[in-house]
Amino acid sequence: MTQLTETIFDGHNDVLLRLWEHAKAGIDPIREFAEGTDQGHLDAPRARKGGLIGGICAIYIPSGGLELKAPDERGHYATELAAPLERAPSLDTALEFAAIAFRLERAGAWKLCRSMADIRDAGARGIFAAVLHMEGCEAIDPDLAALETFHAAGLRSLGPVWSRNNIFGHGVPFAYPMGPDTGPGLTPAGFELIRACNRLGIVVDLAHITEKGFWDVAKTTEQPLVVSHSNAHALTPVARNLTDRQFDAVRESKGLVGLNFATTMLRADGQENAATPIADMVRHIRYMVERMGIDCVALGSDFDGATIPAEIGDAAGLPALVAALRADGFQSGEITAICRDNWLRILARAWGEAA
Repeated sequence: MTQLTETIFDGHNDVLLRLWEHAKAGIDPIREFAEGTDQGHLDAPRARKGGLIGGICAIYIPSGGLELKAPDERGHYATELAAPLERAPSLDTALEFAAIAFRLERAGAWKLCRSMADIRDAGARGIFAAVLHMEGCEAIDPDLAALETFHAAGLRSLGPVWSRNNIFGHGVPFAYPMGPDTGPGLTPAGFELIRACNRLGIVVDLAHITEKGFWDVAKTTEQPLVVSHSNAHALTPVARNLTDRQFDAVRESKGLVGLNFATTMLRADGQENAATPIADMVRHIRYMVERMGIDCVALGSDFDGATIPAEIGDAAGLPALVAALRADGFQSGEITAICRDNWLRILARAWGEAA
């Protein structure tokens, strides 16, 4: 068994999506997370086993009927963007996700963290530190009244778009090989959303946005540039991965990119295949570190939202990645930065606090 030597804070997961879907099927989401399950990737027991002290947990409105295109004889695929969603049902779903998050907190299964003090308190108590995130802002109105309300309820991070278009901006498709320059960027409402996030202290996450949208945010935001779960386009040319020029902008802003564990974003062939070696994860981390520096690279697993390497399996398997980084020559301080400290620095910066 791999010895656990690091605590980890992860920049993106979809555990609330899994719990919401299971709740619809009559399964108690509180018991599932608190007591553990063999479903998906993340719950409290597996987090403890893997050294995962907390993470950014997404409210994500599913796109009904979206099916990823199968690769052709060359291994290429291009899935059309998911259709835009209506706001009213999106808001209803977002509130259902949030309710599960609040129930988990009341039950003591995790702590919803609105500040660095909350994260430290969760760590001291040995419970999962959850930061509430919104992945795609279909639930938010153009006047941003809902944003104010969600922030008051605990929202501390958001991505303006998922891989579909909305009133704030445009997303990139799931496609290989393809670059991220696939369409327009922010709308006028999107620029106002970014300014409001700066004012409220909400992290702006650029995962899923077009390259044009990336540069629109870069010229507008007062925060470091953050991409919670994306990898290197130079190694895996899927539309969701980042170009070297984007990495350079993240470095210049003293921002962060979190390694996505999705095999489609790790493998050179862009395929969904759990038989993907941890070496591919290390290869992307090494590339990003060499391009941006150790302080700009972290983890953004996409647990419960993607097919991940079988060698990791779920949150309990995180020590295997730590061991692989050490075997590749990363030093203890560098591993700590990647696994935990870089995310805590970014959150503290956005929230106007000391890490």
